[in-house]
Amino acid sequence: MLTALSIANIVLIERLDLDFGAGLGVLTGETGAGKSILLDALGLALGARADSALVRQGSDKAQVTASFAAPAAGTPLAALLAANEIAIEAGEPLLIRRMLKADGGSRAFLNDQPCSAALLREVGTHLVEIHGQHDDRGLLAPAGHRILLDTYARANIGAVATAHAAWRAAEEKLAAARAAIAEAERDREWLEHCVAELRALGAQPGEDAALSEARAAMQKGERLAGDLGAIMEAFEGSESGPALLRGAARRLDRLAGDHPLLAEALAGLDRAIIEADEAEAKLHDAARAMEYDPDRLEATETRLFELRAMARKHGVQPDELAELSGTLAARLDAIEGGSAGLQKLEATVAETAAAYTHAATALSGQRMKGAARLDAAVADELAPLKLDAARFRTLVERLPAERWGAEGIDRVEFLISTNPGAPFAPLGKIASGGELSRFILALKVALAEEGGADTIIFDEIDRGVGGAVASAIGERLARLAGGGKQLLAVTHSPQVAAKGAVHFMIAKSSEGTVTRTSVHQLDEADRREEIARMLSGAEVTAEARAQAERLLEAA
Repeated sequence: MLTALSIANIVLIERLDLDFGAGLGVLTGETGAGKSILLDALGLALGARADSALVRQGSDKAQVTASFAAPAAGTPLAALLAANEIAIEAGEPLLIRRMLKADGGSRAFLNDQPCSAALLREVGTHLVEIHGQHDDRGLLAPAGHRILLDTYARANIGAVATAHAAWRAAEEKLAAARAAIAEAERDREWLEHCVAELRALGAQPGEDAALSEARAAMQKGERLAGDLGAIMEAFEGSESGPALLRGAARRLDRLAGDHPLLAEALAGLDRAIIEADEAEAKLHDAARAMEYDPDRLEATETRLFELRAMARKHGVQPDELAELSGTLAARLDAIEGGSAGLQKLEATVAETAAAYTHAATALSGQRMKGAARLDAAVADELAPLKLDAARFRTLVERLPAERWGAEGIDRVEFLISTNPGAPFAPLGKIASGGELSRFILALKVALAEEGGADTIIFDEIDRGVGGAVASAIGERLARLAGGGKQLLAVTHSPQVAAKGAVHFMIAKSSEGTVTRTSVHQLDEADRREEIARMLSGAEVTAEARAQAERLLEAA
């Protein structure tokens, strides 16, 4: 709900601060006083095109600030603000500010956080509805008629959306399965060949590393074989080092008792013999570990070549060949078992399609019943608005199957016929300006209890009518403003003005070459005088004042 509007340097408005509340507020004033400037300023705050011509002459910039009651938690507007990281403190209003420079360019803010004009427009659709003779949005846009009818009929659109999502998901799974099987079928011969050669190869994880290590050991043994042989010769035969040491030890053993030093020498020889034996044992172990077998080395290198060649062929690492074999085998198996899988998926698609059709058909029935109630409700409003020859119809038309979606299987559009025998046609194409405004009012009254923006503005909806029709318009505007809603009406009709809970008068004044537009909230006396002026024209008569009094009392 709009709570305050502050305007600075917009066209003829130098400075203006207004406060608003719930109920019907009326704005009156002489032609040319600047009533449209207020709507232009509010439109600018709600994301309308930034036209530098709106900046007051002599000023370098203009600014509009609109204050709205904070949206309730869980509402679409609250979700939109949260999605754009616009924070609102508890109990604080939502402030929209738009600055416009005289040399072009504008800046927009939501709660003092910079934002785009596009976001302002999106936020504005949740805050304010503006209806006028040249309105091309809101109730005139067929795209919104389905939502309005569904809300009015309290249709279960959620069940249809859920069923549609399940149906589409099943179709996507079926399509993916068919594509996979088709691809596998195209590659059947290649798959069979690859699986056969991979199975024949029988690669094992870690095999490449083990073979590489074994080959390196054998290659090293090949290089060291000559040196090891020469070293081993020093340990073999009767003339080898260890043999000579043992012979010396035997002779010294017979002499060791003759002198302490000989005993010590014998102990040293014994230790040398032990060390030589250990060295010989290790040399034999090393020779066996690095034993060079040409046939074994050739077989190892051949296996390594086969593994690595196969890995290069398939663009994988040798250790990944075993996993690849399983993957390709699974693809091959999918061809064989694909038909049974497809049958299950096709059955799921059929089941979900039937569930969607059932839910959408039920929704269509709800729409048909809601359309009949809405048509009757609008018809009740037409005669008092001097549209008794007109007819209203809510078209609920079955869409072709390829256009069925989460919203159901229907196209919804509001149609009218303004004269007996005339064909039905869209609202905006057949009604004149005055008729169109009254049709919109009739629709809004019929839809009044089913949501919409908390602030509704009607711009000169009573143009071209008077008397009983103007009174009927005023009554319906007052009814529409009930239930905590806020409705603002720019009007030339005293009958409509008398129905307002709050009355603002727009006036233009001049001081030399400077012209200003001002807006004042009227008290009871001033309000009676303004309505009398609207009744009598330039000269306010006693009879006009008396008639104004009667209108206010009747309100």
